[in-house]
Amino acid sequence: PSPVTAWGVYHGIRSSVQYKLGKSSLKGVSVAVQGCGAVGGHLIEHLTHEGAKVFVADIDAERVKENVRRYGAEAVALEDIHRQQVDVFAPCALGGFLDDRTIPELKASIVAGAANNQLLDESIHGNMLRERGILYAPDYVINAGGVINVYQELAGYDEKTAKQRAANIYDTLTAIYKEADAKGITTNQASGIIAEERIKAMRSMSPLRNTLSNQNWTHHDLLKSR
Repeated sequence: PSPVTAWGVYHGIRSSVQYKLGKSSLKGVSVAVQGCGAVGGHLIEHLTHEGAKVFVADIDAERVKENVRRYGAEAVALEDIHRQQVDVFAPCALGGFLDDRTIPELKASIVAGAANNQLLDESIHGNMLRERGILYAPDYVINAGGVINVYQELAGYDEKTAKQRAANIYDTLTAIYKEADAKGITTNQASGIIAEERIKAMRSMSPLRNTLSNQNWTHHDLLKSR
């Protein structure tokens, strides 16, 4: 599912840049990508193709060299990647990286990446990002392309459909950002509200009412299903 996950993250970054910076294109936008494995590598390809300036770091030096060679990315030391003066910090490696130590060191105005569980503590560090004026794309929303891809495989795989659904992450994030700003809450909290609204809307549809009542739907499920 890596290509579809990366495609969704790419559109999530586009949504975030449009919302925060008012730019409809990524041309000239600077992005620091932490981790250039299966998802990060595909993401770097999409970003550089659109003209973004990409900085990259990974624990695997050969991966970094390959992305520098193929896409013209600029290599940065792994311990410094989050400190880069960039528009977007894209964590695509291990989770729990954003904490009391690293958030104050961020110079980006947007955090949007593929890693799972990016915030060490969702409540504390979600609020910390908001207080610093940093727009955070909830990880379980922006990286939902992987789940979308698995769903498509179960339903009868069609890559075009999977990528179209992953591209919808753009609109989902825009709705979350608007909700967060309107209510003065974190983007994580806003995503929960939107998911609740979707659950209510789906339960109001009579053919699905009993099915939904008998399932333990989570906020994450509903945000990924669109």
